[in-house]
Amino acid sequence: MEIKTIHKIEKQAYKKSHAEITRIGAALFFLAAVLAFSFATSGGVPNNLFLAIAAVFGAYMAMNIGANDVANNVGPAVGSRALTMGGAILIAMVFEASGAFIAGGEVVSTIKNGIIDIEGFGQNTDEFVWAMMAALLAAALWLNLATFAGAPVSTTHSIVGGVMGAGIAAAGFTIVDWGTMIAIVSSWIVSPLMGGLIAAGFLLAIKKTIIFRDDKIGASHKWVPVYVAVMAWAFVTYLILKGLSKVWGSFVGALNWLPLVSIEASSKPGFVGAALAGLVAAVLVFALVKRNIRHKLPQMNNDRHSVNTLFTIPLIFAAALLSFAHGANDVANAIGPLAAINDAIMTGGISAETGIPFWVMAVGALGIALGLGLYGPRLIRTVGGEITELDQMRAYAIAMAAAMTVIIASQLGLPISTTHVAIGGVFGVGFLREWLDDSNKLENTIRQEKTDLKDEKKQLNALRKELKSLQSKSGKSVDEYQRITELYRLIDEEEEAIKKAKKVLKKEQKTLFVKRDMVKKIVTAWVITVPSAAVIAAMVFYMIRGIMV
Repeated sequence: MEIKTIHKIEKQAYKKSHAEITRIGAALFFLAAVLAFSFATSGGVPNNLFLAIAAVFGAYMAMNIGANDVANNVGPAVGSRALTMGGAILIAMVFEASGAFIAGGEVVSTIKNGIIDIEGFGQNTDEFVWAMMAALLAAALWLNLATFAGAPVSTTHSIVGGVMGAGIAAAGFTIVDWGTMIAIVSSWIVSPLMGGLIAAGFLLAIKKTIIFRDDKIGASHKWVPVYVAVMAWAFVTYLILKGLSKVWGSFVGALNWLPLVSIEASSKPGFVGAALAGLVAAVLVFALVKRNIRHKLPQMNNDRHSVNTLFTIPLIFAAALLSFAHGANDVANAIGPLAAINDAIMTGGISAETGIPFWVMAVGALGIALGLGLYGPRLIRTVGGEITELDQMRAYAIAMAAAMTVIIASQLGLPISTTHVAIGGVFGVGFLREWLDDSNKLENTIRQEKTDLKDEKKQLNALRKELKSLQSKSGKSVDEYQRITELYRLIDEEEEAIKKAKKVLKKEQKTLFVKRDMVKKIVTAWVITVPSAAVIAAMVFYMIRGIMV
């Protein structure tokens, strides 16, 4: 029997190692292809070696964005079982790449969020190129480490930290816009709080209007179309503001070719126009969902499971739209510095904004899709089920928080991180469940058991200390020998009691709706992302300069 068990373990280990080697091989093949293409297309350009290496760094960064950041878009849908892991990865890969290619834009800022002043480099193009290379590699390395640790972190904050650290290493602390950095730090608090409150608010509304009602079927027919319509409004508005902003001018120009249509051309969509488009979509979705639920009513049971199924299709669309908007926006985290390096090498100067060659966009888009396919499942599982248990209604609330928070924050001018918003939404849903289920009693029980466990350990230490003292004594009496025997028995009993207490404590901690260890790990990773990426970037910059000078 033991031999069979060992054989099974060996087979599983072999499969796992074989899959890991395959993933590493695919990633290395992509990096090698990027390196070869960059060399082949820039053969006559001075410093083309730097461009080729920077292209590899950009590809590596893009893969890490796909492995870490995309989990926020599809994780709740997978955790709620609205999507399978394979389906979620396929949808995210297609829509992330589509968002990057279609709406990734033709121009990006060379310095993410304007956190450093490029004037600080003067006309020293070489140091600018080295700094951008260091920023890319540092951000990618930090994301790789966070993904390995199972911590979803902000890719924007990673590249911000990389650019800041490399900039300081190149030109000193005065190059940094510290006002912008303070705003970024404030997003560590603003983003998860807004996401958590909005997600908890939507989930509470669903519970009060549907789940807590005796007639759940009638309540679903009345309220689910409203919630899905609100979702349609939010996501169409979000998509226009964040996903289509870079192609808005072309879209408006195309519409003006239609008869009886005259829309004032603008380079970016305004909130009012986006909200009106979202409202039109919401009305159409309301009518469609209302009719669809009416047809389903005879087959529905008056329970929570039936209500949950009504949110499945909206969640699939939400995952797709979030992925599209993410691909359109966050591809700049990978290709912004790469585009800056390409422009600096090709022109010999430093620009605040630069055009994006198609091959640079392709590196970002394909890298994100590949990274998601190869290493995305680890973080998808974390977001989807390792923080709190999700179903379709809870996942809906989280998706709504992601869209609504971005819309509200963009109008108020508040800096936010979409990663922090999504994870904050998961936290909000979990803590609302605890509040509704009166789990404070459970927390108090756990706290008391921890105290009792500490007391047990103190008592065990006292017994061991007494035993050690008696054993070291010479010329022991009969009573002392009897006491030593009794101490051995008491120590064994105490160790067994502690062992059982630990098991009970561990079991009760698992029944908490939000896993506290995951909260601590994720929040810690958020706080140290910018400084960690900055330190790594500075080290990489000094290493590059040391080699070159």
